Amino acid sequence: MQTLTDTQPAYPSPPEEAALERARDLLGQPGVLVLTGAGISTDSGIPDYRGPGAPRRTPMSFSEFVSGAKAQQRYWARSHLGWQRMAGSEPNGGHQALATMERQGRVSAVITQNVDGLHRRAGSQVVVDLHGRVADVVCLTCRDRSSRVALHQRLAELNPGFGIGVDVGTAPDGDVDLEQVGGFRVAGCRLCGGPLKPDVVFFGENVPRERVDRCYALVNRARALLVAGSSLAVLSGLRFVRHAHRAGIPVVVVNRGTTRGDDLAAVKLDSGCSETLASFASR
Repeated sequence: MQTLTDTQPAYPSPPEEAALERARDLLGQPGVLVLTGAGISTDSGIPDYRGPGAPRRTPMSFSEFVSGAKAQQRYWARSHLGWQRMAGSEPNGGHQALATMERQGRVSAVITQNVDGLHRRAGSQVVVDLHGRVADVVCLTCRDRSSRVALHQRLAELNPGFGIGVDVGTAPDGDVDLEQVGGFRVAGCRLCGGPLKPDVVFFGENVPRERVDRCYALVNRARALLVAGSSLAVLSGLRFVRHAHRAGIPVVVVNRGTTRGDDLAAVKLDSGCSETLASFASR
């Protein structure tokens, strides 16, 4: 009689092709809601925080940012260089596949945890930027909102030649790895002179309640939830997967490496987003 060994699981995983076909079946009808994370943008040259091989990074928290002028100088100096790189990034095959699936009538909306704006640039029309967009700027005093493009021009004029010839690595949120920021001049709000912050949710901040409620409403109307390129390590995205699972809505996860939602998924594909989502869009 054959006995199980440590290398012979009692319930072997289905072959990858069978899992792929199951995912295609679940995502082949209208009503697919998509939740994306940093892994969908790595093929556009934007690194992620938690993917396989990603270096350990500690992004600035909201409490640190509002602690004073020194922290804001450090943030904006690093972000000034990083913005140039992120602004030059282009949507990849994964972004384009989701936009295609929306035009086909299958994808109802995209909830993205990314701040890069690449879904809209790829042509997706219904996008919830869960954590905001780095292309927008908000004044912490008067709450006026303005364009990052305009701020970038102001910072360039205040700091001519800053960062030229400096070899720095890009971080996932449009930041760069740069320690020497002394002398960098920070621009204030044009209306009131108050401190400016990118209109994104920093670590330690809460996603606005109305935005969260909109996402829950989208989950409630969905026939399936596709998670693409997210480890679901942060509760702000994981809660929607849990909600879908409780409601009996099938979840498909496409991500390299394990995620916190793997045990909630009807199908888990350990694969890259660009090629896998392109295969969904071609059906």
